[in-house]
Amino acid sequence: MTYEPDPRRWKALAVSLTAGFMGLLDVSIVNVALPSMQSGLHATSGGIRWVVSGYALAFGLVLVTGGRLGDAFGRRNMFLGALAAFVITSALAGAAPNETTLVIARLAQGVAAGMLTPQNTGLIQDLFRGAERGRAFGMFGAVVGISTAVGPILGGAILAVFGAEDGWRWVFYVNVPIGVLAFALALRLLPRSEKKRIKVRSEIDFVGIALLAVAVLSVLLPVIDSDSGGFAQLWWLFLVAAVFGFAFVRWERRVVRHGRSPLLDTRLFTGTPGYAAGASVGALYFCGFAGIWLVFAMYFQQGLHYTPLQSGLSVTPFAIGSAVSAAVAGRLVPTYGRRLTVTGLAMVALGLLAVALLAEVVPPSASGWAFALPLVFAGVGGGMVISPNTTLTLECVPVRMAGVAGGALQTGQRIGTAIGTAVLASVFGAVVGTATDYPLALTVALCCAAGLTCAALALAIAELRARRHRAQTSDRDSDDRRSETSAADVQRG
Repeated sequence: MTYEPDPRRWKALAVSLTAGFMGLLDVSIVNVALPSMQSGLHATSGGIRWVVSGYALAFGLVLVTGGRLGDAFGRRNMFLGALAAFVITSALAGAAPNETTLVIARLAQGVAAGMLTPQNTGLIQDLFRGAERGRAFGMFGAVVGISTAVGPILGGAILAVFGAEDGWRWVFYVNVPIGVLAFALALRLLPRSEKKRIKVRSEIDFVGIALLAVAVLSVLLPVIDSDSGGFAQLWWLFLVAAVFGFAFVRWERRVVRHGRSPLLDTRLFTGTPGYAAGASVGALYFCGFAGIWLVFAMYFQQGLHYTPLQSGLSVTPFAIGSAVSAAVAGRLVPTYGRRLTVTGLAMVALGLLAVALLAEVVPPSASGWAFALPLVFAGVGGGMVISPNTTLTLECVPVRMAGVAGGALQTGQRIGTAIGTAVLASVFGAVVGTATDYPLALTVALCCAAGLTCAALALAIAELRARRHRAQTSDRDSDDRRSETSAADVQRG
C-alpha cells in the first residue's frame, strides 16, 4: 500500500503540540503563583506542594494507559476527550474555594494531561514517515523542554496582569480559551484513525497502576509533610514503598509472561541496549531540574518580596538558553550522540552550583542580576539534555515496543518531577524554618538539585562508555563476518 501523506499533517501537528504544550506547561507555570495561592486559600505548605507534585504524579501514572486507550478508541477521539477534560478541570482548579478542592482539581487535571500527551506521539507516528517523522519528534522534544522552562515567566506575567490576590486563578483559567480554540481546530484537522479491536480490561494494567501509585505516594507523603514532622511520624511509609515497589516489578514480569500489556515492560530495561540508562538519566534529571522553579519562586517572592512577574523574569535566562540550545541540539544528535547529554548535564550542574555560591556571597538585592549568567549557562546545558536523551534512549527499542517505551520514559520523568519538587521544596522549607535564612535555603536546595544532576551525569558517562564498547564489539563482529566470507570465497575459488 503506497503511503500518501496527509496534506494537513503539519497543521494537525501544530494543534496537537499546542494542546500538549498546555499540559506540560502546567507542571511549572503554577510555581510562581503558589505563594499567592497559599495566602489566598490559607493553605498549608504541605498541601500547596501537592498542587505541583500531585499534578505531576497523576500525569505520570496514566501516560501508558492513555496510549493504550488511544489504540483502543482512536487517537482523535482520545485527544478530543482528554483535551475537553483538561479544559474543564482547569476551570475547576481556577474556581477552587479551598485547598482540598484545588488539590483534587489538580489531580484530575493531571490525569487529563496524562491522557492527552500520548496522543501527540501517536499522531506523529500516524501522520509522518521517514525524515519528516524525525523533524516532528524533534519539535515534540523541544516542546517538552521549553514548556517547563518558560512556565515561571508566563505565570508571572499572568499574575502581573490580573493581580496577585486572584491572579493565580487565571493561571488555570487561561487554559480555557486556548483549549476551546484547540478543540475546534482539532475537530477539523485531526484525521480519523482506525480503531483497533482490543480488550480494554486486558490491555490496561490497572493492578500495575495501583501498585506503582501506592509505592510513589508512600515516598511523597513523608517528604511533602516533612515541615510538620513527616519523617518522624511517617517513616514507616518508606518500608511500604519498598514492598509495593518490589510487588510492582514482580507483577509486571507476570503480566509479560501471560502475554498481556504491562504498565512498564521490564524487558525494555533488561534487553534493550541503552534504554535503562537513558530512562534513569531522564528521571534523575527531572528530579533535580523540575523542582528548582518552585525553590526560585519561594526564594524571590517570600525571601526578597519580588512580584510574581519579577520572580518569573529572574529565571528567564535559563529559559532563553534552553530554548536556543534545544532547537539546535536535536540536529546534532547523529553527529555527537551521547556526548551532548554528558556535556549538557555537566553544564546544568555547574550552573546550579554557581548560583548556589552566588546566593551566599552576593547581596540579596543584586541576586536577580547576579544569577543571570550562570542560569543562561545552565539553560544551554538543559536544552542539550531532554530531546537528545529521548532520541538516544529510544533508538534501539523494537518497533513493536515503541509506544510503551515512550510512555514509560515520560512516566519516569513525571514521577521524577513529583519527587524532585517535593524534596527540593521540603529542603528549602526546612532550612528557612530553622534558620530563617533564605539565601542559605536556596544554596542548600540548589546543591541538592546539582547532586541529583551529577547522579544523572554519572549514568550518562557510563552509558557513553557502554555505547563505545557496543560500537567496537559490533565493528569487530562485522570484521569477523567479512573475514569468514572472504575465506569461504577463497575456498570456493
